[in-house]
Order: sequence, then structure tokens, then C-alpha cells
Amino acid sequence: MIRVVASGPHTRLESELCGQCPQGVTGCCAAPPVIAWADLGRIVNLGGAPWLLEELAHERLYPCPRGLAIHRVENPDAATTGRERKCVYHGERGCTVPHDRRSATCNYYVCDDALGGASPALRDKLTADFAEWDLVLAARVRARPLEWTLEFLEWLGRESAALVIEGSDGNRRRRAVEG
Repeated sequence: MIRVVASGPHTRLESELCGQCPQGVTGCCAAPPVIAWADLGRIVNLGGAPWLLEELAHERLYPCPRGLAIHRVENPDAATTGRERKCVYHGERGCTVPHDRRSATCNYYVCDDALGGASPALRDKLTADFAEWDLVLAARVRARPLEWTLEFLEWLGRESAALVIEGSDGNRRRRAVEG
């Protein structure tokens, strides 16, 4: 069964089947996604800038070209998953990070097995929206000096909020990326 917690860019899809993942107890967490520019803006807009800076300081997150990568640690379930490492935030009972601090992918991605025949339309729409927002934000980030400071994160949050407000006008987004 899929449970949808709809809240615009903060939407979450939850599945009981994720707790019984056929990929092993680490499931998707064996290969955590990047916390991309749109994710970072969303997290900042939910009050998470200090948390991001703390995670950077503790090296659980680290800069990468698309935003922040999540550190991976030894995976005790490697025999089942075939993956030696897993997300640093994966604990015995799943994710240890509240949903408002996670990559959006961690909140909305439910694999086809867990969907169990349900339509992937909402997951696919969220994937497309975040991909568009990431393209725009990546262009804006490249156009300015990048320092992982509170000032930068607050700027990114404002830019992200403005994109979400623009709605689904792809032409406006394309113009923002191109020029």
C-alpha cells in the first residue's frame, strides 16, 4: 500500500513494502542520492540550514558538483545487498534523518516493486519537477562564488522558493537556465 503525504515540493510517498525490501534491509540506502540544489533549497526553506552546516562540519555530507553527497559507511548487510557501503544515515530501523532534512528522492522515490502495480505518475512528476529546478539552480550556482556558508544556503533557499512559486511554466524555467 502506498501512502501519499501531499505537500507540494515537500510531498512524500511511503510504502509498507519498503520495510520488506527485496533488495535487503538497506534497500535504496545502499546507494543514497545526492542532495541536489533543489533539495538543498527545500531543506533550507524548512529551517535546515544550520543542520546542513553541521553535517558538512562532521563530514557526513560533502560538496560535489550537483550539491552535497552523502557519506557512505560499511554495510553490515553487504552479503544480502552485494553493496559494501550504505548511507551514513541508515540505521537499524531505516532512515535516521527526519523527512524535512532528506533528499527529495528519499521522500518520493518508491521503486516499481514497492509500487505493486500502483501508478508511478506522482513519483515521475516529482522526479521531473526536481530535475527542472536542479537545472535552473545549477546554472545560478555556477554564476556566483560557491562557499558553503549560511549566506549561500539562505540565497539558495530564496532561489528555490522562487522557482517553486513560478509553477509549471517550463518556458519560464528554460529562459532562466539559458539566460
